[in-house]
Amino acid sequence: MRARQTLPNLWLLSDRRNDGVLEQALARLPRGSGFVFRHYHLDEAERRARFRQLAAIARRFDHCVILSSDRWDDAVTWGSDGLYAAPATLAGLRPPGLLWLATAHDAREIAAAQRSGADGLFLSPVFPTRSHPGARTLGVEGFRRLTLDSDLPVIALGGMNADRARELDWPRWAAIDGLS
Repeated sequence: MRARQTLPNLWLLSDRRNDGVLEQALARLPRGSGFVFRHYHLDEAERRARFRQLAAIARRFDHCVILSSDRWDDAVTWGSDGLYAAPATLAGLRPPGLLWLATAHDAREIAAAQRSGADGLFLSPVFPTRSHPGARTLGVEGFRRLTLDSDLPVIALGGMNADRARELDWPRWAAIDGLS
């Protein structure tokens, strides 16, 4: 893996199920970690308000704050450090200085992220996860094989926690439940 830029090693993703503990989880993360705000369950006004609350906490700990959205305008108006989106869904021109962390599940999506100029990618699901019950997982070997296809920094996602990160022996990982 040839990293084009430095990204945090540890990432917390927001979700309906960890919303009640996000303030504490953000405070427990090592300084300079990453936070991806998703909160798809809220309407736009509630989602913006919750983003502002959590982003303020995250910034007190020097965390990178990424918004899950397919519009670059949202990253600018919401004040995030960048976007979390699949290459096929991203719309608009990327403003200077913003990160794009792509989502990928296979070699085709990794290639699309690289061609499209992503700064890094979340590769998932590595292990069984509550987010996608019953979904086919990559496992350790499948994850490792796919990382060979990437020139981008890869962040392991899906069923991740500290024990699974050690099992995977991978420096960058993200979780919802595993860090909440």
